Amino acid sequence: MNIVIVGQGGHSKVVRDIIEKYDHYEVIGYLDDKYKDFEITGNIYTGPVSLVHKMVEYFNDIKFFIAIGNNKIRQQIVEYLNLPEEYYASFIHPTAVISKDVQIGYGTVIMANTVVNSSAVIGKHCIINTNSVIEHDNLIGNFVHVSPKAALTGTVIVEDGVHIGTGASIIPNKKIGEWSIIGAGATVIHDIPAYSMAVGVPARVKMKEGV
Repeated sequence: MNIVIVGQGGHSKVVRDIIEKYDHYEVIGYLDDKYKDFEITGNIYTGPVSLVHKMVEYFNDIKFFIAIGNNKIRQQIVEYLNLPEEYYASFIHPTAVISKDVQIGYGTVIMANTVVNSSAVIGKHCIINTNSVIEHDNLIGNFVHVSPKAALTGTVIVEDGVHIGTGASIIPNKKIGEWSIIGAGATVIHDIPAYSMAVGVPARVKMKEGV
């Protein structure tokens, strides 16, 4: 399977490391708007994001992965490209522990040493980062980023676009509203409203700037 990575920053390096652990995937290119023209260097194609559809036409066996850490920009690129879902690959690091009944959406990456337990559902184009824990019956929306060492205990609902900071903890049965931010190290013991920021121990809510 040929893989083209959309975005060529730090996050793409980690994603490529995961891809290269599997023999049946091969990274053949990067699309990023830092490139103005289409080029081939060795066996790697590079060019602007707008070349996605030409690559679909040229290659029979191709999938894409959007390696952009920012949730909103990742969503905007998906909407701009308007590709069928089956053109997006999902990747799981071989050290991750994933229950057999977990559901994982298109375009999602699960990083090293992550645990995702029984009956959890993870949406599309999510980042489940290194050493994080997604406990049983969690429902994770689309375009979510769970940062390293974050822990979501049982039956947590995380709506679309949420960013959960490094080392944050969420107690059972809580809901994190869409496009909210949970600060690094925060402990969430109450529901968090949409478009807000929660920081501290216990986490206290304040509205995000510009909302």
